[in-house]
Amino acid sequence: MNKLPQVTLAFWIMKIAATTLGETGGDLLAQTLAVGYAVSSVVLVALFLASLVAQLRADRLHPALYWTVILSTSTAGTTMSDFMNRTAGLGYARGALVLVTLLAAVFAVWKASGLPFDVTRIATFRGELLYWTAILLSNTLGTSLGDFLADSSGLGYGGGALLICGLLALVVAARYATRIPVPPLFWAAFVLTRPLGATVGDFFSKPVAKGGLGYGTVGSSLILASVLAVLVAHSARQQRRRAAELREEQPAPSPIG
Repeated sequence: MNKLPQVTLAFWIMKIAATTLGETGGDLLAQTLAVGYAVSSVVLVALFLASLVAQLRADRLHPALYWTVILSTSTAGTTMSDFMNRTAGLGYARGALVLVTLLAAVFAVWKASGLPFDVTRIATFRGELLYWTAILLSNTLGTSLGDFLADSSGLGYGGGALLICGLLALVVAARYATRIPVPPLFWAAFVLTRPLGATVGDFFSKPVAKGGLGYGTVGSSLILASVLAVLVAHSARQQRRRAAELREEQPAPSPIG
C-alpha cells in the first residue's frame, strides 16, 4: 500500500512550510537554546529515526505522521549541515559536495535495486526506506545551499529566495513543456524547496538590521508550526472525506438466496 501523499500543489506548500519550520526549529535548539550543533544533530536524528520507524510500521497514510517525519528530516538536516559546514570546518562547498555524492549514491542504489523510482508507486518497505534516506540527504543538502546563498553569495535572504524561485519555475516549466521524466523533476524540486525554506526561515528569524523580519527563532517557529498544523489538519480531513466516499462507492454485497 502506498503510504505517501499525492504530489499536488498543497503538498509543495506543506513541504515549504515544514522545511522552513525545520530551519527555525533547528536553529532554536542549536543556537537559541545553546545546545550546540553536534548534540542537536544527535537529538534530532534520534527524533527522525523514531518518527521514521513509526512511519515504516504504519499500514496506511497518516498525514500527521508523514509530515512529522518530513519536519524531523528538516530539523535534523539543518543541524547536520551546520555541524558539517561550521563545526567540522568543511565549509559550504565541500559540505555540499559530500552531500551530493551521498545523494547520488542513494539514487544509484535505488536504480540498481529495480524498485520503482516514481514516488507515486512506492509500496514496499525497501522502497520507502530509500525514499526517506533520499529525503534526509536532500534536506541536509538544501540547508547548505540555502546558507550559502544567504550568507556567502552576496544575494542575501531575499535574493537567494528569488533565485530558488526562478529555478523552481524552470522545473515546473520542464514538467509541462518537455518530456523529461517526472521522478527527476520531483527530486530537483524537493532539493530546491529546502533552500527556499532555509532562506525564508532566515528571513523570518534574523534581525531587521540583517535583512530579516526579526521574529527570532522562537517566534518564527511558533508561527510556522501553527501554519503547518492547520495544513496537516486540512489534509487529514480531506483524506477522511475521500475514504468515506470510496466506502460509499463500493457495491453492497449480494444477498445469499
